[in-house]
Amino acid sequence: MSRISSRLIEEKVFKTIMLAVFISVTLLFVVMLLSIIMRGLPGLNLKMFSAPKGGYCTDAGGGILNAILGSLYLSLGATLLAGAVSIPTVLFLNVYLKKGSRLATLVRFSFDVLWGVPSIVYGAFGFAVMILLHARASLFAGIITIALLELPIIARVSDGILKLVPQELGEVSLSLGATRWETAWQVILKQAFPGLLTALLIGLGRGIGDAAAVLFTAGYTDSLPGSLLRPVATLPLAIFFQLGTPFPAVQQKGYTAALVLIFTIFIISIFSRSLTRSFQKHVLR
Repeated sequence: MSRISSRLIEEKVFKTIMLAVFISVTLLFVVMLLSIIMRGLPGLNLKMFSAPKGGYCTDAGGGILNAILGSLYLSLGATLLAGAVSIPTVLFLNVYLKKGSRLATLVRFSFDVLWGVPSIVYGAFGFAVMILLHARASLFAGIITIALLELPIIARVSDGILKLVPQELGEVSLSLGATRWETAWQVILKQAFPGLLTALLIGLGRGIGDAAAVLFTAGYTDSLPGSLLRPVATLPLAIFFQLGTPFPAVQQKGYTAALVLIFTIFIISIFSRSLTRSFQKHVLR
């Protein structure tokens, strides 16, 4: 058998494997999505977007408005906090530090390690700090914990985006008399903005769907979010608690909450694409 024939056979084999994996993943996703839609759609009505009227594990009526608002407050606050820390950090790594710097390598390695840490570890760390400070579960504690979870994700994605910006842009800006600060915030940041926005939305999607990190830090309550220092409900925990009850009506709420969570992430994805396209005009091609 010739070398060309063996390469063609190898290519066909790997193409078949990739196609089989693609079909399997797609079918699994479709089955999962249809299952949640079929079970959650019957309970989707205006009543579900009202405040709960009793215990979340009992059939006391009401909806999941507390969990919807709690998830939005927690994830948006955590994403803004994580972005405010991670984006200046990666700008410093790519603009002020030399290429191949030991400090830059160490910071990137630290972010990689933190990205691989399970979310339950962040939750346990937040809970340990709360015990040390004699603090209660609250929206503020949940925001801090989720921000720690999102920080390495946003930082590493942003770092990869900044590396795609042509190095010549920074050199031209510096040669024209601009400072490194002006080059970083007015040239490089503008070019990388669509990618940085995507990084923030990736972190937001991770934060809004994570339950383990807020299990011990944000707590859970039937009340609507009213203070940073009070417990707050979230959609992932609402799904977890409600599906674990023996009451069919409460389980129905759990499937509806799962449907709302999926729909929320879907809206975030559409919004990120449309917003990214609107800023593409600032990017050199």
